[in-house]
Amino acid sequence: MVAVNEATAAELLSQPVTPGDEVKLRIAYLLSRSLADEGISDDLIDTLEEVLSDRPAGPAACGRKLDALLVRLGFPLCRRQRPEVAPLSDEDAARIADRFRRATRQLMQVVPHRVAMYPTEELRLLLALRDEQTPPDEALSYLRRYALAILAVLDLMGDDAE
Repeated sequence: MVAVNEATAAELLSQPVTPGDEVKLRIAYLLSRSLADEGISDDLIDTLEEVLSDRPAGPAACGRKLDALLVRLGFPLCRRQRPEVAPLSDEDAARIADRFRRATRQLMQVVPHRVAMYPTEELRLLLALRDEQTPPDEALSYLRRYALAILAVLDLMGDDAE
């Protein structure tokens, strides 16, 4: 580490910004605005819907046909406690987690240009979920928490983010 006295520091700080530095600052600003204007891809929206939608464990049409038959015959419908949810395959879970990690990286760059107040807690949660290692049997719940965290950040960014 180099020690600099006050006179040297004052001299360095008082030097004018060169035109080359101004151009670099302007390019950096325009590139960051360009990144912010790109928005969120449809691929991410599709992945969020895939994770947050109910994933029927069996053929859904069969249940509806049975319900229609019961109603037609005058029988009451069976009350289902909770719809069965099909587990994610390991490949699907890895693909979705990778997509969410790429989205987190993009959001970390875009969010400062799209919000009035920096969403510290929301981005902290995104980073924590990005770094979390989850067992395969808890993949769906982990990905749903991750999807909700991404949606919270997108909500803060406003309607023009999509």
